[in-house]
Amino acid sequence: MKKNKLPAQLLLGPVPAAMIGCGNGDINNIITLAWVGVVNSNPPLLSIAVRPGRYSHDLIRNSGEFTVNLPSVEQVAEADGCGTLSGRDTNKFERYGLTAVRGTLSCAPLIEECPVSMECLVEQTLSLGSHTLFIGRVVASYVAENVTDARGKIDFEKSGLLGFCSGNYLETVPLNLTLGYTLKKDD
Repeated sequence: MKKNKLPAQLLLGPVPAAMIGCGNGDINNIITLAWVGVVNSNPPLLSIAVRPGRYSHDLIRNSGEFTVNLPSVEQVAEADGCGTLSGRDTNKFERYGLTAVRGTLSCAPLIEECPVSMECLVEQTLSLGSHTLFIGRVVASYVAENVTDARGKIDFEKSGLLGFCSGNYLETVPLNLTLGYTLKKDD
């Protein structure tokens, strides 16, 4: 396969277009980030990368908590808006008709309308230059009943989670293949 050399850039994707809930107990805010990922399985840890100048940065830093809410493709307008408008000037919950709900955290709200949500407590903070990496321990996870299968697992066809890559939103579509499928014997 012939490849063209490009300047150094981040070509990792697709990644989730995650709506991050944050707040201080009185103020609820949302920032949409694509720089979200799994960093450890036991304990379950996620990372989010936030520019220090963003309104949400200090809400997360000061409260020590955030939520990761995964929107469906039907929520692309809400996800885009929450990633392009500042919470300094706009109540994003009101503007986009979203509902802030409390789980187990005291400051960071869950987004009721998102099919998948995780509550995180900040374990580590790393200043990386253009972004601060917040590593959060997942303390609770929530999945909407209408996007689960008979075993209670996420049904990715039903959930239609929103993805992102190189400035473009994507619809994630499952291949109906599971980890290790190449090692399973044909029946």
